[in-house]
Amino acid sequence: MFVDRLINGIIEKKNPSVVGLDTLLDYVPRSIRDRHAALHADPAKAAAEAIFEFNAGIIDAVRDVVPAVKPQLAYFELYGVHGVECFARTVARAREKGLLVIADAKRNDIGSTAAAYADAYLGETALGGGESARAFDADAMTVNPYLGADGIEPFLKNCDKFGKGLFVLVKTSNPSSGQFQDLELKNGQKVYEHVAELVDEWGDGRQGEYGYASVGAVVGATYPEQAKALRKILKRAYILVPGFGAQGGSAEGAAAAFDESGLGAVVNASRSVLTAWRHERWEGKYGEDDFAEAARAEALRMKSEINGAIGANS
Repeated sequence: MFVDRLINGIIEKKNPSVVGLDTLLDYVPRSIRDRHAALHADPAKAAAEAIFEFNAGIIDAVRDVVPAVKPQLAYFELYGVHGVECFARTVARAREKGLLVIADAKRNDIGSTAAAYADAYLGETALGGGESARAFDADAMTVNPYLGADGIEPFLKNCDKFGKGLFVLVKTSNPSSGQFQDLELKNGQKVYEHVAELVDEWGDGRQGEYGYASVGAVVGATYPEQAKALRKILKRAYILVPGFGAQGGSAEGAAAAFDESGLGAVVNASRSVLTAWRHERWEGKYGEDDFAEAARAEALRMKSEINGAIGANS
């Protein structure tokens, strides 16, 4: 079961945080980009290969620090077929190194289309003649619930069948999230509160040994008061907390999503880790060629900061 594997990894590494692989080409050191530009005539191929080398370096550097990585599909799809291949290789590399992979895809649709997304990322693709294959084989993925329960059901089926996990968008970290998510319903609830109730219902019967379900929620670190209220609604759901670091979310804000035992949430940081070698915090210690070492140092700093905040709030 995904949620138990995630929690076991958090406990083993004493770290409730993950590294997001939202890798823009600009984040990759010039030496890597130049080498692949010389090797590949197709610029998109060169870019994808440079990004994979960078991602592999980050994965290798943080493999014993964090329990999971969260590659964002959009940053791979930028480079077309080469980028999608890079995503598949990045997922495989992370899993080979013992990390869980949360595909940040935010997919959703209905019926057979939702089932196709679910099979691609969390299940198997039928190839004919009784053969099947796992296209990307992530451990979990983010999904958008705004088409309703029939858009979520195919993902739930694959969670049950293949031991995978979901993180459903509830209250996202972006400034304009309130345009829809904060609207008030006739009963006085906010939309995001109603979605949280549905997420908790979807997790019923899917709990693991720690009492949490493999159907989790996305709640941004930039909205700590909402996170505190949602923690009470989401009794069964593990919370994925984006927005830490470069997006402005603090460790104290992220701590609102945790339960009294220090579990219940996992915090994501992307840009602050990927570009740590550029940050003034590490100026003079790490250069461009030390990007992986700088990422590791920043991941360890993040771990310490979040654990400190959880302790202060427990």
